[in-house]
Amino acid sequence: MARILQQHRNQVRIIGGTHRGRKLTFPTAEGLRPTADSVRERLFNWLGQDLTGRAVLDLFAGSGVMGLEAASRRAKTVTLIEKNRLVAQAIKNNLQQLNFNQVELIYTDAQNFLATNSRQFDIIFLDPPYQWQQWPDLMQALVPHLRPQAHIYLESDTLPMLPTGWQILREGKSGISRFELLTYCKPEAP
Repeated sequence: MARILQQHRNQVRIIGGTHRGRKLTFPTAEGLRPTADSVRERLFNWLGQDLTGRAVLDLFAGSGVMGLEAASRRAKTVTLIEKNRLVAQAIKNNLQQLNFNQVELIYTDAQNFLATNSRQFDIIFLDPPYQWQQWPDLMQALVPHLRPQAHIYLESDTLPMLPTGWQILREGKSGISRFELLTYCKPEAP
């Protein structure tokens, strides 16, 4: 029994779309905890099952399951950002097996990507390690990367206070995880 549990411990599966049921493997790494199946199912019920035409950014990719779930649901482009070399290599291995043409993996940290890239996205996943606390800077840095009516998924054990302009569309919890689906409305000029 213990042998079976160990074998499946570092696996997560895609729960919907063209690659439904495919398993992804990931290494053990500090702060890496893939979003639970039940939470992903709720999120994609909120976002819609078909993401055709949408540009997606998974800013703290980890296992890569959030971005690959979006790719499986026909997102036009998916950009995965991961700063841990071992974890990024595991994502690369999974990408080779899944054969997604629309997915790009970038080895860097979230803040560096936002500072050096001008692309805009329809959906952004924010699921950093729980000890990560740079929320005010991140929320400000995200604004130029948002297309109109963009959706931002935020998950943590303690959710940050949102600056002006951010609006909660949906929220939930699962175990110690708290999550919100947000949008950003540019504040009116005085």
